[in-house]
This record gives sequence, structure tokens and C-alpha cells, in this order.
Amino acid sequence: MVVWRQPLNGPHFVLALLFFAAASEACPVPCPDFRCAFSIRELLRISLRWLLIYSMLWIALRLAGMLDFLNLRVLAYAAISVAPVMWMTQWLVLGALTRRMSGSAHRPRAVVVGVTDAGMHWASRLARDGRCEEAVTFFDDRHVSRLPAQSTGTLAGNVAQMSEFVRTNKVQSVYITLPISRHARIVQIIEDLRDCTASIYFVPDLTGFDLLQARVECVQGMPLLAIRESPFVGMAGVVKRAIDLVVSGAALAALAVPMLVLAFLVKLTSRGPAIFRQRRYGLNGEEIHVLKFRTMAVMEDGASQYVQAVRDDPRITRIGAVLRATSLDELPQLVNVFMGSMSVVGPRPHAIAVNERYRGLIPNYMVRHKVKPGITGLAQINGCRGGDDLESMRRRIEYDLTYLRNWSVGLDLSIMLRTATIVWTDRHAY
Repeated sequence: MVVWRQPLNGPHFVLALLFFAAASEACPVPCPDFRCAFSIRELLRISLRWLLIYSMLWIALRLAGMLDFLNLRVLAYAAISVAPVMWMTQWLVLGALTRRMSGSAHRPRAVVVGVTDAGMHWASRLARDGRCEEAVTFFDDRHVSRLPAQSTGTLAGNVAQMSEFVRTNKVQSVYITLPISRHARIVQIIEDLRDCTASIYFVPDLTGFDLLQARVECVQGMPLLAIRESPFVGMAGVVKRAIDLVVSGAALAALAVPMLVLAFLVKLTSRGPAIFRQRRYGLNGEEIHVLKFRTMAVMEDGASQYVQAVRDDPRITRIGAVLRATSLDELPQLVNVFMGSMSVVGPRPHAIAVNERYRGLIPNYMVRHKVKPGITGLAQINGCRGGDDLESMRRRIEYDLTYLRNWSVGLDLSIMLRTATIVWTDRHAY
């Protein structure tokens, strides 16, 4: 408040406390790596979270009738300045810690138990990570001839010798990377380390799993390891829904008149309804009705059989050809997005008959339904639109799964922008 020359008393004292608590939620998990902490992507992550939290705080203040007692300039300055300040603070703190611990004398020492793929990968991560831990050595019961060549120089001995090494060398962290099947051996290792102060971590080898948004949670004191989960859990789901509401609401308001004109042209040039309802699978595989401007003379909704449209398809009407070529037939799906059954960005919904045909042929096909279907998606901006042969479908599904693994607000915005630039030149739209 000193910067804004506003006395810190009364309502502004309460506001300061609320801002302090809210700002801490805008960056609940700081970027662990100094190099990424100062990236534009990290600033965008913090800014979007702060904008959402600030909006909720502003609504709460309005409902509580406190806005009349507050300086609106203070609120405006806070909305603009808090996110950059948090970004810079994170960068400065992590930078100071990294510089302080960069010397070998200050780096915490760590031991990796098990020369496994997970162990080698974790050791390399320790060398790069902001934790600044140094994997000083490996321990493994196998003979050196059975171990990877790159690990032999750092192998200190067998597992039975590890506890003494940890005590005498003041090791702070022990990472157990043995397979889960070695349960009895893992229990024995933990028992051998009972006389040490080192922290003990279990690093499960999950290389055999097809991970999707893997993370660890704790429910009622019981740790849970998520192997396959939707990216839109918790705050991410709120952010995703907020983006959908803002984009679809703004688009519907701006395009209401053009959409009415298109509906009139569809009705005028061919018999049948202007809006066509197609049955598709939505979130978690539940059936939804997707809206489109009718572009064909037939009314097949793809529930029992589906024939992919081809170039010069006789079923397509004259106005329908124009709508499909420009993707304007998809505009009614903005209503689906606004109502919550679809998203602006996500895997494109396939006909039910297509889903049933390929779910047994393509591994993880149904995983794409862990999120809402979208009007556009990563597959579409990479040229995977049209075609229902097996190879085309495999490529499309791979892009869908890549989207689920790597979702971010920035990725969604990038897909929206790229869709806007290629929609008029898409050669696969017919």
C-alpha cells in the first residue's frame, strides 16, 4: 500500500491480507528449475492463475459491498502488478538458491539404489534439476559385467554396503529405483537405513506404462499414483472451463447475425432442418448431441453406420459445400461449448460407428474421451482432418494423446490461433 500511497488501515488492511493469501495461490508450485522460472511460459502460467483468482476476489468484494470503501486504483494496480512481481520474486529466489548451492561443497549428496532405467534417468535429472542434488554413486547387487557401461564408474558396491556409506559420507537423500516386484528387498533396504538421518524416496519404474498426466496425490493419508488421468483436474479444469465460456460467449455474441443468415440459406436451398444434431461420444464416453449446420441432403447421424464424405460427394448440398470448405458448418458447436458438452480445443468427436470400429484396433483409442471433444484440435492443425482409414486414424489419435499429455493454456491459445490462420486454406475440408 505504501507504493500506492494508500494508508494500510480499515478495508485496505483486509484487502492486503486477502491479496497476500490469494497471490500465494497463484503460484502454488514454483517452477523447480531456475532456467524455466524466468521463461515467458512461466509468466503466462502465473498470470492466468492470478487473473482467475483476482476475478473471483473482485466478485466476492462486490457481493460483500466492500468496493465502495476501496480505492479502485489500488485494485487496478494489483491486477496488473502482482503476477509480474511474483514471477520476478520466484526468479530471484531460485537464482540465489542455485548460486548458493552450485558449489560442490554445498550440494546435498544423494545415493541411487538400483542401476535401472529409472535409476539412470533419475540420476541425469538430479544433475539438471533445481534441487541441485548430486547423485554421488550407485549401489546394486548385480555384478559389474551385467550393468550398463555408463554406470560402472559410479558404482560403489552392493546394497548391503550402502547404509555404512550413507552414514560415513553424510548422504542426505537415498533414491530407491528398484522394480516394484522387489518389495521384500525394498523393505529390507528401508530397515537397514533406520539408523541414518537421510531422507528416503521410492522412484517407481513406470517405463512399461503409457503414462497420461501421471502425478501423485494423497487421499486420507494414503498416497495415490495416477497412471492415466485427465489434465483438467482441479484448478486446471476451472481455467479450461473459463476459457471455453469466454471464447464461446464472445464468439456467439459476435457471430449471432451471420449464423442466422447461414441458417436461413441452408433452409432456403434444401429441404430439412437448418441445424443437424449428430450423436457422438463426449466426456468419459457418454453420448452427446453435437450441433452443425446441415450440409447434406441425408440425415445420417453416424450412430449405426457412417460413410465418410469425399470430394464431390453427391450427398452434399450447394450451400453445404461452401460451409464445409470454410468450416462454417461447425459454428453451432459454439452452443455445445457454452452449454458444457464440448470445448473449444480438444479431440474432434467421431461418429459413434467410427468409435466402435476403431476402439479395438488402435491402442488407447478411448483415452481421448478423458476430455471433452473440441471444435478444433492438435490433429486438425497438423493436417489430420478427413479420412477414416486405419493409418489416418492412428495419426489423429496420436496427436490427440499428445495433446492430453502436454496440455497447457498456451497450447490451447496456439491451436486457436493456428486454426484461424489455416481454416480458409484447408485442402482436406470438403
